[in-house]
Amino acid sequence: MNISGEGISLIKKFEGCELESYQDAVGVWTIGYGHTKDVKEGMTVSKEQADTMLLNELDEYCEHVEKAVVVKLEQCQFDALVSWTYNLGPTNLNNSTMLKVLNKELYDEVPAQIKRWNKAGGKVLQGLVRRREAEALLFQGKDWTEV
Repeated sequence: MNISGEGISLIKKFEGCELESYQDAVGVWTIGYGHTKDVKEGMTVSKEQADTMLLNELDEYCEHVEKAVVVKLEQCQFDALVSWTYNLGPTNLNNSTMLKVLNKELYDEVPAQIKRWNKAGGKVLQGLVRRREAEALLFQGKDWTEV
């Protein structure tokens, strides 16, 4: 599967687009739409470069989700999981209770598991609370745009 425009829209909304590198809430150098690989202080990108970086990286995150999930997914569920994994990384996906619950086909329990991941540096961040709520709604095929 590939992430849809809806999933990309969610990621873009919550990542935001920064054209100059910055340190995120836990001190990781970041640029564009949450891109962290090989980012250094003082880097700049254009909006077009940020879009390209995101689309290229999303191919990798789609693969992570496809490898980890062994049950059938609807597009909205896949999109939510790719967004979650893009933000939290494949190691967290593979070690999560969320994945265990999902792979047991307990789809109704997944949104609550998604929402548990709302901390950075050990602190609850309101932006992560909102993002997890949006991802949980998207997973259920509901409107997330007002979150």
